[in-house]
Amino acid sequence: MTELLLNEQIYHRVIEDLIPQAEDFLWIVTADLKDLHVRSGKRFIPFLEVLSRLVDDGIAIRLFHAKEPGPRFREDFDHYPNLIESELFERILCPRIHTKAILIDGRIGFITSANLTGAGMGAKSPDRRNFEAGILTDEKTLLTPLIDWLDELYLGEPCHTCGRRDVCPDPIA
Repeated sequence: MTELLLNEQIYHRVIEDLIPQAEDFLWIVTADLKDLHVRSGKRFIPFLEVLSRLVDDGIAIRLFHAKEPGPRFREDFDHYPNLIESELFERILCPRIHTKAILIDGRIGFITSANLTGAGMGAKSPDRRNFEAGILTDEKTLLTPLIDWLDELYLGEPCHTCGRRDVCPDPIA
């Protein structure tokens, strides 16, 4: 299966439908990271609450991002101590990350132009969101090399020869 998702389709298919179904792991890769809110019943909650619930359910999460999140994200983050304390939640900060992708259990991937923000993920109104596109796929020929590459990044392999180490706030290796 390979499917093109545009604008608010990203929010409905990936954020609302697929991410909550993670069974083993969830990897999110984004350059920009802001205070995304998602629908939960009749109200909206921080996306961090969704991640917190997944961690409570034993799902391992890796969040790769390029810069420190904004103040509202950091304020919300402090409301979820399990994201700070649990070994199941890991944040990787690398200023060279420009990739945007979401991997769920290694079985489905979303490769996109969208950052993990309300405007990027299609959660905002049509007049305020970005124009975004992405490919949702379960094709192993695409997912396997992406998983391997992200694992190398997670382990800090590129850090050894990175030409930007002098500006890196948190070198992985």
